[in-house]
Amino acid sequence: MHRPVGGLTLLLLVALWIFCNVNCARGALPTTPKCDEALASPLPHTAFSSSSIFSNGYAPGYAKLNRRGGAGGWSPLDSDHYQWLQVDLGSRKHLSAIATQGRYSSSDWTTRYRLLYSDTGRNWKPYHQDGNIWAFSGNSNSESAIRHELRHGIVARFLRLVPLEWSKEGRIGLRVEVYGCSYWADMINFDGQGVISYRFKVKKMKLIKDVIALRFKTSESEGVILHGEGQQGDYITLELCKAKLQLQINLGSNQYGSILGHTSVTTGSLLDDNHWHSVVIERYRRNVNFTLDRHTQHFRTNGEFDHLDLDYELSFGGMPYSGKPVGGGRKNFKGCMESINYNGDNITDLARRKKLDTSSFRNLSFSCVETHSFPIFFNATSFLQLPGWAAHHIISVGLQFRTWNPHGLLVFSNLDDGTLEISLEDGKVVLHINVTRAARHYLVGLTSGSGLNDGQWHAVRLVAKENFAMLMTDGDEASAVRSTSPLSITTGGTYHLGGYFLQTLFPPSQRFFQGCMQAIVVDDQPADLHAVEKGTVGAFENVSLDVCAIIDRCMPNHCEHGGRCKQTWDSFSCTCDGTGYTGATCHTSIYEPSCEANKHLGRSSDTYWIDPDGSGPLGPFKVSCNMTEDKVWTVVMNNLPPKTTVTGSSRERRTILQVNYSASMDQVTAITTSAEHCEQQITYSCRMSRLLNTPDGTPYTWWVGRGSEKHFYWGGSGPGIQKCACGIDRNCTDPKYDCNCDADHSQWKEDSGLLTYKEHLPVSQVAVGDTNRAGSEAKLTVGPLRCQGDDNYWNAASFTTPSSYLHFATFQGETSADISFYFKTSAPYGVFLENLGNTDFIRLELKSPQVVSFSFDVGNGPVELTVHSAAPLNDDQWHRVTAERNVKEAVLQLDQTYHVSRPAPAQGHTRLELFSQLYVGKPASPTCQDSAAGGQRGFLGCIRALRMNGVTLDLDERAKVTPGVKPGCQGHCTSYGMYCRNGGKCEEKYNGYLCDCTATAYDGPFCTRDVGGFFETGTLVRYNLLPEGAAGAMKDSKVLASHLTLKEVNSTKEEVTFSFSTSSAPAILMYVSSRTEDYMAVVLRHNGSLQVRYNLGGLKEPFAIDVDERNLANGQPHSINMSRIDRNLTIQLDHYPAVSYTLPDASDTKFNLVKTLFLGKVYETGHVDPVVIERYNTPGFIGCLSRVQFNGVAPLKSALRSSTDTAPVQEEQPAAASPVSYQGKLVESNCGASPLTIPPMSAATDPWHLDNTDAEFPFNEERVIPDGVNRNSAIIGGIIAVVIFTILCTLVFLIRYMFRHKGTYHTNEAKSATEPAGESTDTAVISTDNPETIEESKKEWFI
Repeated sequence: MHRPVGGLTLLLLVALWIFCNVNCARGALPTTPKCDEALASPLPHTAFSSSSIFSNGYAPGYAKLNRRGGAGGWSPLDSDHYQWLQVDLGSRKHLSAIATQGRYSSSDWTTRYRLLYSDTGRNWKPYHQDGNIWAFSGNSNSESAIRHELRHGIVARFLRLVPLEWSKEGRIGLRVEVYGCSYWADMINFDGQGVISYRFKVKKMKLIKDVIALRFKTSESEGVILHGEGQQGDYITLELCKAKLQLQINLGSNQYGSILGHTSVTTGSLLDDNHWHSVVIERYRRNVNFTLDRHTQHFRTNGEFDHLDLDYELSFGGMPYSGKPVGGGRKNFKGCMESINYNGDNITDLARRKKLDTSSFRNLSFSCVETHSFPIFFNATSFLQLPGWAAHHIISVGLQFRTWNPHGLLVFSNLDDGTLEISLEDGKVVLHINVTRAARHYLVGLTSGSGLNDGQWHAVRLVAKENFAMLMTDGDEASAVRSTSPLSITTGGTYHLGGYFLQTLFPPSQRFFQGCMQAIVVDDQPADLHAVEKGTVGAFENVSLDVCAIIDRCMPNHCEHGGRCKQTWDSFSCTCDGTGYTGATCHTSIYEPSCEANKHLGRSSDTYWIDPDGSGPLGPFKVSCNMTEDKVWTVVMNNLPPKTTVTGSSRERRTILQVNYSASMDQVTAITTSAEHCEQQITYSCRMSRLLNTPDGTPYTWWVGRGSEKHFYWGGSGPGIQKCACGIDRNCTDPKYDCNCDADHSQWKEDSGLLTYKEHLPVSQVAVGDTNRAGSEAKLTVGPLRCQGDDNYWNAASFTTPSSYLHFATFQGETSADISFYFKTSAPYGVFLENLGNTDFIRLELKSPQVVSFSFDVGNGPVELTVHSAAPLNDDQWHRVTAERNVKEAVLQLDQTYHVSRPAPAQGHTRLELFSQLYVGKPASPTCQDSAAGGQRGFLGCIRALRMNGVTLDLDERAKVTPGVKPGCQGHCTSYGMYCRNGGKCEEKYNGYLCDCTATAYDGPFCTRDVGGFFETGTLVRYNLLPEGAAGAMKDSKVLASHLTLKEVNSTKEEVTFSFSTSSAPAILMYVSSRTEDYMAVVLRHNGSLQVRYNLGGLKEPFAIDVDERNLANGQPHSINMSRIDRNLTIQLDHYPAVSYTLPDASDTKFNLVKTLFLGKVYETGHVDPVVIERYNTPGFIGCLSRVQFNGVAPLKSALRSSTDTAPVQEEQPAAASPVSYQGKLVESNCGASPLTIPPMSAATDPWHLDNTDAEFPFNEERVIPDGVNRNSAIIGGIIAVVIFTILCTLVFLIRYMFRHKGTYHTNEAKSATEPAGESTDTAVISTDNPETIEESKKEWFI
């Protein structure tokens, strides 16, 4: 029984809890001790050593931070690049920071240095940071201490500081302190034979999660680190393959003997460097985190299961017997492991306490047995000179090397009468022996191996003697090449390795080598490199002894989106071919983010690749872009055939129809998220098959949308309403039900409608559950997903004051960052955006009316890129800015025209570390000032479509709650109005603009599509230019003017434009009458020539112009452009030069009381030219007219548009109803459209155009089916059908005649009709271009 806590005690506990939580939140009371002890100061003098000392007072033991003993620090005898200061910490320590000072009260200090570390005092490893061997900045005086935190903590016993630069006034001087804490770990040495077996407590382990952690080091490139397997086919293996770490895991599969569950992931490189590497494997179900040296890969295992079923044991250090993934022949691990943990059990501790089976070890050791390799590191200015036998007639040279460069000098020696060279050329080892003796010339050339510049260790062995030479790589007899050519050798006694820079009569083909060498053998004697280090043997220049500073610049791979990484010793490059991305690291997408963006670049309806998230993880994919006059539709097709039949399903066993799209679900989601509106047609045709039952009952059928969520409403209804469209409209077949199909009739019924709740789209599955009764049947159709608009593209904000801004979360763009946006302004300067870090920052700014600046600092000092525009940018028009920074380069681009780039420094920081909020519209701090104005350079104007690393910032929504910033931006027509062609007017919209084609003879999103029609015999179009209401008002000029705003009563000028095609003459193309005797006519005469007739009064006969004597009734399109101003008349036919004519002086210049315009034929009650009527009006025009325009009126377009709203009439319509009417049959067609006089851009040179051949890209894609089929007029279609029918009949007759002796007739129709139902839906969508087209083809074939 507990005693109650007193009130005072309870109060103290509460106060203590609050104090602890508040201070812990502030970091005042850390929960774990900080690893920051001074480790060097307590050490004795003997723990310090150096390459040399200037004198006794400058001994390395005096190199302790803030100490003044001796001469106040360490200084070497010579200040050069071969000096070093070494510290022995006594045991392995965890190191977190380092600090340096110059020598006390002197002019001696170190300005830059490199840090090496080791466990043994041999085989040093340079400290790496940001993918490079890091050079620390040192001191600028002798007193101040400069401390550097080690971003990647290291574990080591020995440290070595190598000065790179030092005081110009003095010499190298150094005092040092190292910070960290103690480190201890259980360790086991694996000899390549022994294996530790960890036996499970139960026979079989069924694991849903695993955590495996260990550290290892080895000089071997192959070896199994751990392995476990089960009898059901599950396994897990971690092993070294070519010095890379490979994890193989299989959680099983549902098919016996298959490898569907096998998953293999590789990480790391150069892991045979005999240095420690840490590994952590975390698995929960199928999700795995695979971490090597702080670099983590996230992946999901293949297969369908979540548990890892292992039997008996898990083995470390090898495989006691052959495992499942690859069979036998795998090497056991040879090296050291420490801190082995498996699901909370310390394996190394259990082995030390003999709790595990270690019987396979000959001699189990719990300390690491070190190897005795002595690597040497060469750069482009290095060489190593070694002595050999002189005046001998045999050469025997061997070594191991590793490099990334395809070329390099390995060995060079001046023989007594020639030269010997072993070099690397195109990744192959090449031997050249060139000897001249007694007027005889001996030349030997051998080549061995290939691809030897892969960063792995490779061995080379050369033996040469009289009349014999052998070159072998990697100890492989199969690679050995021999020469028995005449040869006589006398050695010179000296060998140069890695470089030769002396002048010689026969210089080597390669001058230097960048890489590492070890195990050097000269004249059958191992080279004593320790003696070389002490200077007693040989000579060297600019080499690093006992260190191999090779770096794999492709690991981790900075090439994004599947780009392929290639490297040399100094740098790497990315190959982006076939990825859909570009840039130095394949970061930037080459495609626009949406159909909306494609439209506003002036492109028309077509199939395009789009990339909604730009540089984000989603790849580009193909969609159909349907660009109408006022909307842009993005269409994503699916592979479910129309009217897919469903039978045999019930509520207990529903038939699941999978709907796959031509893009992944994540890609489709990106479209629906940014769209203004989405819709998808869904149709259920039924016969005794119920659909949703009642609103309160369990539905028979449902569909699954985005996020795998079930939905119980149908097309035409909405979320939460278990009804069909007829239930909403209350017009179902049976009023008792809310769906037609729920009435359960034996006749075919249908429930169809649009699904419009875009958060639920697209439809991914449909589960049908009532087709198992006798006579029960259903057919399902799921249409394509159609989305309209792009909110991201028009997402904008207007900044109205210099101090207004928007703020967002900190921009995360450490190694790669891209920013793109549009801006428009009338201000001369302004900061677009800025984000700050401790010292790092990133900023985009309009610095002057013609200069855009991109500046940043990642720790190497500020960098600024600027582009200069030829024209002012404060012109209140939209301009596009794109900027990118990555580990390779920085790029700034303006308006796709101005471009500047700058490479990143070869050595230096690469990570952009920011912490402040992102400010848009003003600087993040008051330091960015306009000196002229004396205030902050805030931006005044509009910013639109701001995208950072593929994520569009919602400026519009944030602006709604921010003072001084307005959502949206007007004035799009100032930039995009030029896309409205042929007289179309640009109209502003909140989220874009619209081309109004009403007053033009064109249609389409940019008023570029000709509107034309096909005229049959007797068809005419009549347009009243002078309404009847104006006839009685002729005396009142004001009333008349109100009726005739665009159509002058007495015209002194006309503008006429149209195109036509016909094979019949004569014909009237256009006739304009008046209420007087004035008229204008354009006719084709009997011979097909074109004539223009004017009668404006004052002449006895009409003024006639024979425009062209050629026969224009040749079935080809022809265009007419005609204009008159007073007496001057200009006519242009087709692409020929315009010709000018002049009306006679006696002719009037006014076209009085213009009344009616006729096309195709004249039917007029007033005065008409008798010649025209008699010669050209019968039988009337037969053919096509297109883009007809007269003084701002488009009569043919008006007639065609009115015909879509009202049924055609055979008698003249009342003029009061509409100014336009027509007789006969008028069918819209573009057959009269004029051909292009300039050929369009070819598909080969237009990267945005996709022809019928699918471009090859490494993405999952389905065939994108067009939305419809372009059709000509009914007449042309009928003619074509008759021709095709005739040809088919002829072919059938010929085939029957040719095969009259055969007894069978082969056809593919039966096969296609009986295709198995289990055929892959992916195959179906690939093999089916357009279901509608196929149905039509079947009908024609049947006929």
